[in-house]
Amino acid sequence: MTESLFFSRTDLDPERTRRIVDEALSGADDGELYLEYSQSESFVFDDNRLKSASYNVDQGFGLRAVIGESTGYAHASELSESALKRSAEAVQAVKTGRSGVLAEGPRRTNAKLYAEENPLGALSFGEKTKLLEEINAYARAKDPRVRQVSASISGEWSAIEIIRPGGEILRDIRPLVRINVSVTAGDGDRQESGSYGAGGREGYARFLAADAWRGYVDEALRQALVNLEAEAAPAGEMEVVLGPGWTGILLHEAVGHGLEGDFNRKKTSAFAGRLGERVAAPGVTVVDDGALNARRGSLTIDDEGTPTSRTVLIEDGVLKGYMQDRLNARLMGMEATGNGRRESFACQPMPRMTNTFMLAGDREPEEIIRSVKDGIYAVNFAGGQVDITSGKFVFNCTEAYRVKNGVIGAPLKNVALIGDGPSVLTKVSMIGNDFKLDPGVGVCGKAGQGVPVGVGQPTIKIDGLTVGGSGA
Repeated sequence: MTESLFFSRTDLDPERTRRIVDEALSGADDGELYLEYSQSESFVFDDNRLKSASYNVDQGFGLRAVIGESTGYAHASELSESALKRSAEAVQAVKTGRSGVLAEGPRRTNAKLYAEENPLGALSFGEKTKLLEEINAYARAKDPRVRQVSASISGEWSAIEIIRPGGEILRDIRPLVRINVSVTAGDGDRQESGSYGAGGREGYARFLAADAWRGYVDEALRQALVNLEAEAAPAGEMEVVLGPGWTGILLHEAVGHGLEGDFNRKKTSAFAGRLGERVAAPGVTVVDDGALNARRGSLTIDDEGTPTSRTVLIEDGVLKGYMQDRLNARLMGMEATGNGRRESFACQPMPRMTNTFMLAGDREPEEIIRSVKDGIYAVNFAGGQVDITSGKFVFNCTEAYRVKNGVIGAPLKNVALIGDGPSVLTKVSMIGNDFKLDPGVGVCGKAGQGVPVGVGQPTIKIDGLTVGGSGA
């Protein structure tokens, strides 16, 4: 399939292309030609009407030559031999006066984590818009306090091909879909919102089934109505319980980025040089696993051709490993873990997370809540800010509750959680047995590149985290 996309429809000849790659990367330590073809669509229904509908086709290549820590990279959206030759001349500048020994290529895999069928043609334009109209009508009929509904469907199908020196070729076909619903409810002058969605590397069918999308609407409306009753949040240091699933985004941002290979090689991470040391409380085990079937953050191979894997980052509180692409793994004398990712052919790969999560413990969630004397129970998060070097973070909660004497009380608004990644894991005192992955909506940003990711965790209790709020 990829042969027809990248050669039969262009003036690229397979043999001449391989020869250009060999010549361009001769004397380099590593490198590849990355070819990409993608189709994507997006439908947004807002304010009782179809607000936007788009369909895009993108294609192009990126050619990379690596010598030591230096990288020469050129890319083009024109799939032609002349464009490839110009790029080959450009990347060879990095080799001036230097030569290396080509690193061994990625190992092969027989894994197949998702189907190759293109999800974009499963429903017609009319069927997709009709479904969005139904979602809108259902949400508005659920409660008279509903004032605004926004629903969206997006899908993508991409084919990639990686050609390495010597003619080695690695291919992957990647589907990705997502549905999201946002509901705004009002009571008098006050308005609050809630949102929910789901997605993964599969077709639309499971997510657009009536029972599924009605569940997304119900959850978004529930959040909005809860927030209508929310009180001002307290401020100060207190116990914090994080619910299961999507709250793993705090783990992703506060800890995950600090465990990526590039930050540790450059010693800009708070975890640099700490392999084998205790960095978290006993019982805390954190894993990055890009080989979970059909998950949003999963890949059969990463964007350098390395099969994804299950990488134990922290085991029982002890730092065991980092997430690595090929460049940083080679320079650190470690193995690539299948975490070399790029947003598109126009971007260089770098170490990125796939599906990152904390494993379950043995405590009942109700037991964890009962142990809280005076604290916060955080269920959902919005955005946050993290400083990789120090690990300091600020996260905003979209759904949180006050807990006193082991009883969940009133919902809270304007809750911010403030802390730092390296110390927050040392304060985990209870880990629930209710592990859960997020529903499949995560996007991770790094150095201007966004990639789909997954997060997850069980219910956990953190002893002593700063809560920012406006109440007493």
